[in-house]
Amino acid sequence: MGGFFGTVLKSPCANDLFYGVDYHSHLGTKRAGMATFDGKLFHRSIHDIENTYFRTKFSDELGKFKGNLGVGVISDTDAQPIVVNSHLGKFAIATVAKINNLNELVQHCLDQRQHFAELSQGDTNPTELVALLVTQGEDFVDGIKIVHEKVKGSCSMIIMTDDGIIAARDYYGRTPIVVGTGEEGYVVASESHSYINLDYTTCYSVAPGEIVKVTLDGVQQLLPPNPKKQVCSFLWIYYGYPAADYEGVNVEEARYNEGREMGGSDDVKLDYVSAIPDSGIGMALGYSNARCVPYLRGVVKYTPTWSRSFMPVNQSEREHVAKMKLIPNHALLKGKKVAFCDDSIVRGTQLRDNVKMLYDYGAKEVHVRISCPPLLYGCPFLNFSASKNVMELITRRCIEEMEGDPNANIGKYCDPSSKEYANLVEMLRKHVGVDSLKFNTLENVVKAIGLPKCDLCTHCFDGSSYGF
Repeated sequence: MGGFFGTVLKSPCANDLFYGVDYHSHLGTKRAGMATFDGKLFHRSIHDIENTYFRTKFSDELGKFKGNLGVGVISDTDAQPIVVNSHLGKFAIATVAKINNLNELVQHCLDQRQHFAELSQGDTNPTELVALLVTQGEDFVDGIKIVHEKVKGSCSMIIMTDDGIIAARDYYGRTPIVVGTGEEGYVVASESHSYINLDYTTCYSVAPGEIVKVTLDGVQQLLPPNPKKQVCSFLWIYYGYPAADYEGVNVEEARYNEGREMGGSDDVKLDYVSAIPDSGIGMALGYSNARCVPYLRGVVKYTPTWSRSFMPVNQSEREHVAKMKLIPNHALLKGKKVAFCDDSIVRGTQLRDNVKMLYDYGAKEVHVRISCPPLLYGCPFLNFSASKNVMELITRRCIEEMEGDPNANIGKYCDPSSKEYANLVEMLRKHVGVDSLKFNTLENVVKAIGLPKCDLCTHCFDGSSYGF
């Protein structure tokens, strides 16, 4: 995943850019970068943030970022923003993208006698590839249309020119872009919460496939939107920050609704409801209120030094850090029957370890409630943790054990009324080691978000999507 932030201000932008990018830290753990333009020169820095925080890497260099125009990004993938000099002029570009046909497009650019100057861990930098595709156009709009046409996957971008920022949302709108306005000018962001404390308010939401240019004069549409949209439903389930809004739907409100929908049809006897923090909290509150059962914090996340974004790339280290973040409350767990709400089950190892910890600290019964359906497909559109190899999903490994083939009868395993689905959930329950396990239905998730299903990408649950 990843998130970007841009500024078009009357005054120096370094501070607003710094804090605006930092508010996207929950979306990326690998690379971060900022670039500004002072009317003559571009000023850029990129840092590795795998083992530290964005702020600690950039706070000492704020003085170097001169100018009123700026872009910054936190990413799980490549080093960016990229600064380019081309027939379109000089510009800096940052992307939130997943390019499934990267090698094919690299060869396309090489055949056009273009070259690549930057590598990410020995491979072509995806953001530089997007920049080269853009420069194949007669102008920026034409170039971005080439990106929309050729990239298989998803790509949203912001481009800082010498007089403003061009924002282009993914063709199907899988990742968001919003524009905020304030006394000093405009900001462009992936997440709407990122500029609230900087005294900006949302004035424009870029639509799927739409291209706009933001200058001090306002927001100008350069290309109208694609009439079809498929916004990633996992933004509301997990990725999004609780205070963010997408398509006018608040993240925390959607999570609360997910819990309310599940709680309305559940009857397990409980002493209280808790959450696997942070993304399970909204759901747990909705579930608690629907059940009229108290909400207590049986597990607490230690936030001073273990933020959500501070996660190593190595999976074994991730599992260790995930355990270190959560501290069980023995006084609340001992002898109690508790429902713990979580956002999803991917590999299953973290939840299994968390559950063992709950029993070790005295819980009498542990019931796990998941806000979304079982994840059955890898994501081809975002750099989601299980997007590269579907066998990373615990669901597929369970299906392989039952069927002898991880791809057998997948449609039946998507159907919560089927015996195959029931068998899958029971196997997952035994793997996690809980007294009961339930997943929300896709129907409940769509209802909780409040958008038509055709406007949501639900590929990871049922395999359906546009452009795949």
